[in-house]
Amino acid sequence: MDRTEAPSPYQLAQRQGQEALRRTLLDAASRLLVTEGPQALTMRRVAGAVGCSTTVLYTAFGSKDGLADALFREGFERLRRRLEAVASGDGPLARLRALAHAYRDSALESRSYYGVMFQQAIPGYRPSAASLAAAGASLEILTDAVRACMDAGALRAGDPRAVAEVLWAAVHGVVSLELAGHFPDPEAGADRFRSLASAAILPFLTDPRRP
Repeated sequence: MDRTEAPSPYQLAQRQGQEALRRTLLDAASRLLVTEGPQALTMRRVAGAVGCSTTVLYTAFGSKDGLADALFREGFERLRRRLEAVASGDGPLARLRALAHAYRDSALESRSYYGVMFQQAIPGYRPSAASLAAAGASLEILTDAVRACMDAGALRAGDPRAVAEVLWAAVHGVVSLELAGHFPDPEAGADRFRSLASAAILPFLTDPRRP
């Protein structure tokens, strides 16, 4: 019987191109970070997880710090794509609320990346200036949504960036608690999120009675 060895994750990703290979390497690194902690995040362990040589990782990321920076940027890139996908058909205020829920969904689906982005999951890692600039792009989506609400008269006139930062801080806080296990019941986590998101936007509404 022909027992052809199954292709490794590295070999499968290779066939799909460089971007697929990069995502495969980053996903393997993020899984190690979550399941075994930061001590497992070594070039050798990541290479072993996908079935490639460490040379592949050094070529792709340059160093362990480069790998950490790539994880940080990938997390924000995934968040940005999720936020950009939120439709605007029901009006600016509805879209703003939907963006908050998209933020939570992104965090729950990409927990390991969220840890690198916000929770210092890699001790000693500090994002590069370029990575911090890339991270800011996701907040700009929220700022633009707040500005659209102000232009439409749904939110009181003011500094869109400042309001966006308040709303971001609020949803980020409740999501962080959920990821930390403080709301183990998913329904309870969703309920706490909805309550907090509604309360956070209330002071900025032109009509507080608006649902």
